[in-house]
Formats: sequence, C-alpha cells, structure tokens
Amino acid sequence: MKLLFLIVIFILISHTIISQTLVSGRISDEKGMPIPLANVLIQKKDSTRQIISYTYTNNKGIYKLSSDRVGNFNIVISALGFEKKNIPLQILETSQNLIKNTFLLEKPISLNQITIKVDPPIIVRNDTITVKSSAFTNGTEQTVEDLLKKIPGLNISSEGIIRVGNVEIEKLMVDGDDLFEKGYRILSKNMPAYPIDEIEILKHYSNNKLLKNIENSDKIALNLKLSEDYKNLWFGNLQTNIGNDNFYELKSNLMNLGKKNKYFFLTNFNNIGIDATGDINSLIRPYRTNESSNIGDSQLVRNLLNLPTTNLNFDRSRTNFNNAKLLSLNAIFNPNDQLKIKTLAFFNWDKNEFFRNKIETVDVNDSQFTNTEELNIEKNKTIAFGKFDLTYDISKTQTLETTTKFNASSFDDGSNLAFNNQPTVENLNSDNTLFDQKINYTNRLSSNKALLITGHFKNEEAPQNYEINQFFFEDLFTDFDTANNVQQSSDNQMQYIGLNAHLLDKKVNDNLLELQLGNSYRKDKLNTTFSIFENNIVLENPEGFQNRTTHQINDLYLKSKYTYKIKNLGIVGKLDLHQFFNKLSTNSISTKQNPFFINPNLGINWKINENHKISSSYAYNSTNTKTLDVFSDFVLTNFRSFSKGTGDINRLNSSVLSFNYNYEDWEKQFFINTSATYSKNHDFLSTNSVIEQNYIQTEKILIKNRSFLNINTTFDYFINIFSSNLKIDMSYLKSNFKNSINNSELRTVVSTIYNYGFELKSGFTGKFNYHFGTKWTYNEIQTNIRNSFNDNESFLDFKFLFNKKLDLQLQTERYYFGNLSTDKTYYFIDFETRYELVKTKLTLGISGKNLFNTNKFRNFNISDIGTSTTEYQLLPRYVLFKLEYRF
Repeated sequence: MKLLFLIVIFILISHTIISQTLVSGRISDEKGMPIPLANVLIQKKDSTRQIISYTYTNNKGIYKLSSDRVGNFNIVISALGFEKKNIPLQILETSQNLIKNTFLLEKPISLNQITIKVDPPIIVRNDTITVKSSAFTNGTEQTVEDLLKKIPGLNISSEGIIRVGNVEIEKLMVDGDDLFEKGYRILSKNMPAYPIDEIEILKHYSNNKLLKNIENSDKIALNLKLSEDYKNLWFGNLQTNIGNDNFYELKSNLMNLGKKNKYFFLTNFNNIGIDATGDINSLIRPYRTNESSNIGDSQLVRNLLNLPTTNLNFDRSRTNFNNAKLLSLNAIFNPNDQLKIKTLAFFNWDKNEFFRNKIETVDVNDSQFTNTEELNIEKNKTIAFGKFDLTYDISKTQTLETTTKFNASSFDDGSNLAFNNQPTVENLNSDNTLFDQKINYTNRLSSNKALLITGHFKNEEAPQNYEINQFFFEDLFTDFDTANNVQQSSDNQMQYIGLNAHLLDKKVNDNLLELQLGNSYRKDKLNTTFSIFENNIVLENPEGFQNRTTHQINDLYLKSKYTYKIKNLGIVGKLDLHQFFNKLSTNSISTKQNPFFINPNLGINWKINENHKISSSYAYNSTNTKTLDVFSDFVLTNFRSFSKGTGDINRLNSSVLSFNYNYEDWEKQFFINTSATYSKNHDFLSTNSVIEQNYIQTEKILIKNRSFLNINTTFDYFINIFSSNLKIDMSYLKSNFKNSINNSELRTVVSTIYNYGFELKSGFTGKFNYHFGTKWTYNEIQTNIRNSFNDNESFLDFKFLFNKKLDLQLQTERYYFGNLSTDKTYYFIDFETRYELVKTKLTLGISGKNLFNTNKFRNFNISDIGTSTTEYQLLPRYVLFKLEYRF
C-alpha cells in the first residue's frame, strides 16, 4: 500500500515532468554561416532579469532550449561581433516543439575600446567559475547547503562534505574570508541562503596568497559573494520549531559581513536528530594534503575505547535521539591593511541516545555460535574550543601567520546491555585537552621564488576510565570464581614538535623545484591498568594486561620535488629521504632503531585541452608503526574484547599506483570523473584472533602482501531538453589480505564491494521540480566460505512552488535489504511547507518526518567471521510548526 501510494503520487504529477516546450533552431550570419558559442536566452517579456532557460549554440550554430511555462517571452541572442537580437516567443501550451531560426547582423568593433555585457548564469574566467545563485534556485532553499546542492558540478554528501568532482573543497569563504577552515559544514548547515548572490568556484587555489602563481595547486575553494543589500549591516534570522511529544528546534544567525570586519554568531538547539556541526574534528584538527605548512596537522591521540554508535548508510537523523546545543562566535578584524585577526569560540553540548538489537552468528574454523545483544547507550558530551589567528603582512613580500588553539572536551557515556540475556551496565568517562600552536613565515624572494618556514607544537591528553558490572572472562581467567566486574583506566598523552623549511623555485616553462628540510619529533605515553573486582575489592591486576609504554619517533628529513613541463604535459618526480631515531619502552623493556627510508614518487599530469585532464602517479612508501600498534600487553577495547600490539617497532612498506581522468565543461554543465587506485602493502599489520563466545583476544602480527583496488566514476550532465541534471555514480572496491583465527594457519580474506546508481534532478523555473534516484550496493566476503548481500536505496522527492509565497516539499525514501528473511523493505515519507506571511521578513511553516511512523529498522551485515542482523530504533513520527523571522 505504501509503494502504491508513492506510485499514484508520481503518476498524477509525471505529466508535468514531460510537459516541456522544446525550442530549437539555427543561428547564422547574413551569409548563412553558423555562429558557434552564441548566447541564447529565454526571458519573460518585459523583464531583463528573469531567465527562464539558457544555452549556447554548438559548432553548427544549433541550439536547444526547453520551458515548462506558458505565456509571452523573448528569445535573446547575442554573440561577439554581432548585434544583439530579440525574437518574440509565444507559448500557448506545453508539450510542443517550436523552431526559431534566425541570423545576426555583423556589428563593427572599435579597437580602442570593447565593452561586452553578458550576464549568463555561469561565467568561466580562467581559474574562477562564477555561478549566479538566482539562476538555479526558487526560494525554497533555507541554508547554504540547500543552495549548493542545486549548483551543477558540486556534490554534497549526506554528511555535508562538499566536493567539486571527487575533490573536497579546501574552505568555504564569505566575501573572501574564511571563518571555519575544514569545519566549513558548520557554516553550510546553518547560514541562511537568501543573502548569497553568487558562488565562486576557485580552482588551483593557494591557501597562502604569496604562493599564488608559484606553487602547482590542484586545490579548490568556494567563495560566497553576498548581495549588496546585505553588506556592512547587521542581519540574520531566528527560527523556532515546536512539535508534538516535546520535539523542537531553535536556531538563529546574526551576521555583519563587511569588507573590513566580519561577525558571525550562530546557535542551534534541537532534539530532532539534526547534526548542525558535521565532523567536529574537521574544525578542531583540520588537515590538508599537499600543503607545505601542514606539518603536524595529522598528529593526534586516538582513544582505546568507544561505545558503539550507528554507522549506517542511512539518514542518521532518524536514529539520532539527541538534545543538542550549539553556540559559535566568530569574528574577523582588519585593524589596518597589514593586520588581520580571526577569533573563534565554539561550544557544543549534546546528549545522544542510541538503541540497537543485534544477532551475530559466528562460523569460523571450529567455532560456531550465536550471540545476542540488546543495547541502549546514552552519551553526554561537552566541547569547548577556541582559536586565535593572526596574519601580519610585514611587507608586500613577507607574511607572518600564527594560529593558537585550545580544546577541552568531556564525554560521559553509559550503556544498558543485555548480552545473551545477561543484564550488563557499562560506564566510560573520557576527556581530551589539546593545546596547539603553529607559526608560519613566508618570504616571496622574487616573482618566481618563495621560502616558507613553519613551526608547530602540540600537546594532547586523553585519559579514559571504563567499568563494567559483569565478568565475561571466566574461561580466560580461571582463578577468579567470585569476580563480578572489571575496570580499566588509561592515560594517553602526546607531545609533538615540528620545524620545516620549504623552498619553491619556479623555473622557465613553469618548471618547479621544491625542497623541504625539517625535523619532527613525537613522544607518546600510554599507561593502562586492567583490574578484576569482586564488588569494590580488587582481586587482581593480571599480568599481561597492564601497559607502561613510551614511544618516541624523531624524523629528520629532506624532501625534493621537481615538476617538468613539456607544453601541456607535466612530469612530477619526488624523492623523500628520512632518517629516523626511534625508541620504544614497554614495561621496562627498551628498544632503539635508527632506520633510513627512501620514498620515491613519479607522476604525470596531462592537460589534453581545457576540458580533458589525465593524471597518474606511482609511489613507494616506508613508514613506522604507530603507538597503538606497538604496546606489548592486552588492553580492553570493548565489554568482551582485548587487543594487543606487536611490542616492537616495525617498518611497513607499500606501493601505490593511481590514475585520474577528469572532463569538465561548465558551459554545457557536463562533468566526468574517473579515478582508480591500486595499493600493495608489502608489509602490513594483520591480526591473530582467539574468538570464543564470551570473549575475543586480538594480537597484531606482521605479515606480507595485502592488496587494495578502488575504482570510482561519476557522470554529471545537465540535459537541456528536460531541464534536468543527470548524475551517475559507480564504484568498485576489492581488497585481499590474510589473518589468523584461533591460532590457525593464515587464511586469505577477499572483500568485494560494488556501488552503482543514478540521480535525476529537474531545474524547472515553473511551479514543480522533482529529484529521484536509486543506488545498489553489493558486498561479498570470501574466506573458506562465502557471504554476500545486495541492498537497494531509492528516493523520490517533489517540490511545488504554488506562488511566490507558498511552497511544498515532499521527500520519500525506500530501503530494500535482500538478505533479510522478513521485513526486507522500508518506506519513509517527510514533508515541509512554507508560507511567506510578510515578504522577506516573516515565514510560517509545517514539517513532518517519518509520517508512516516506522519505529524499527533492520539491516544485514557480513564479516570475515560470520553474519549479523541488526535492528535500530527510530525517532517516531513528529510534526513541527515553524516560524522564521528575518531582520
């Protein structure tokens, strides 16, 4: 019945999708010769601003346009060297084909001054692509993220990650200023869309302005340009949403985004599952690849223990029982032309609940059993983060930048768990304190040469205390018959100091020489204490389950890179030399190693033409094992699992071969991106696991040969005849590795994943738009047995713009899990309607989620040791009444 309901809706409105008037023709000069790249627009009569549809003529002078409107219009044709021409167009009904051929008169061009005024929706100027937001929106977009989802060529993931093709953006700026760095999702998910006039896509972007036209950058950034009506004044919005069963959302934005100073304050309180921050670590610990000043950015402390949360290919807000509070205060000051100061204060409080029932069947070697878990987790977190950036232009060629960060986080987690019907309570308290100081000095020595010196200091502490009121380890610790609970405390600390000097020297023909000389030092301390209790009395701290580990890595390195260009072909050679001084102390046993690594890399970049680009590279890498790989005794990693490192320093070698093909045509809105990566781990850390029904012990072991192949293809094309954007995604992933179970011989594990699907999103300028798509996932794991599953996810969304004041959005989703014996299919339907009561000021609305009131959701998973079926509890149906006030 649910599926029938969706089909009926689609049939009732599908005639609107195909009811398009097609306008086509040929543009030529007076002699009948075709005029390529002529700009052709359909505009509403007596309006030069409202563009109904647009295109360019091809090499034969042919154009095709479509419209879903009726009425009187003008076809406006313009081309360089010709007089502009208007052709009246009357559309009495849709579903008709109109042919409008014409010719243009030549227009003499004065060589003293040429003035061309064209205002197409997309303008390409060298490395900057400017997109007029009004050409792709209809006023229903509430946040910047909603706006960016409608821009051709941009891909927004369900987590809010913004990519151009398959490249994630570096930053999301507002009128040239960056507020959140890699934590840009806080901005995109909260800032309203209405002030945005244009979106600039900045290719070959340099984070350091003094490196512009020296470094070879493939980075991409977005810049939001505000409408003149919203510059140099205070403005914002306040939105309150109240619903049934105490559901609510309250959010506000207050901004003053002037040229000299900028202020951006936002708050978001909600218990409807909305994540207003994205990955918060992207803000606290931003990391950029191929960035000369990023030394130390990837250095962090990883926790030993985490209570499980959802990790579904599914709308996370449906399972996120939350009570979130977010406050962010940002300011940018420019006291003078030389000095820029950026401050950020961020506070996040959240209480999350998560409900999961799981049936796991293990079938490996001689072990066959089934475990059940009924899990109810409550997580409370408090995050306070502050950042102070100072940029001082010593001169036109010298800049000093400093960044100071401080983070204090506290996590108080607990769970009620029934493991095989045995009631269990877990408590986990975790803290994190981070101090981070970076200084960067840049000197542009000449027009083609620059020197960067970067220093970085980090100190991070992440203690944890864990306790569980049951004892599942009777078979492991046979001498403690009266034990009834266990506890583990851990002290995890890291200090990092790095210094790097980077010289860039651009030669003739854009050849580039890069040299880096530096030293990085990291010291980790990991102390863990595992205790077996009877009530409140410590029975034993068992030997082999306590760790006193100190791990030091000092890396003295010289990195070289040379880019040699032959016309449109670039050959890139890299050679990195590393002299390591390693020291490991585990439970009073010390080891020292001083290995010397040579890491070569060879790549090519071929720009076939302005649209087609190919790149490929091969790299051989040698790395050290990390602290969580080398501790010598077991640590508790969840309520019934222990993990142990190698107890020694190991060298890991790998080879990586990559290929990328990119086609982009912004005028035709046509994009193709294909990437392939093959990696071979010549030495890697696998596991030897002892798996019993009540406990698992895993020990890391060093073995040879693991392979990994990943292929991704995206196809993005705007079909003018349907005024719709077609997107096709395909991916293939295959990995091959070995491990050992219950001290058996090494066994081969082959994992294969296919993903393929498509989306079609309309760009009609009329009262109706649609968006639908489907995605299939096939997953297979093969050992001595073979397990697999095949899932499907589909959606069908509608948007109705009844008039300038009233709109309706309807979202439907369908999930199919082929391996479930029952309840294989799930349907969801959400809606939102808005009515503008006072123009640009006051809006009323109603939204509803999970209208079918689906309260449980099950899926099927596989691993190299068996299969599992997991049931998740979902947020119930709710309806919110909304009020938004803009000021």
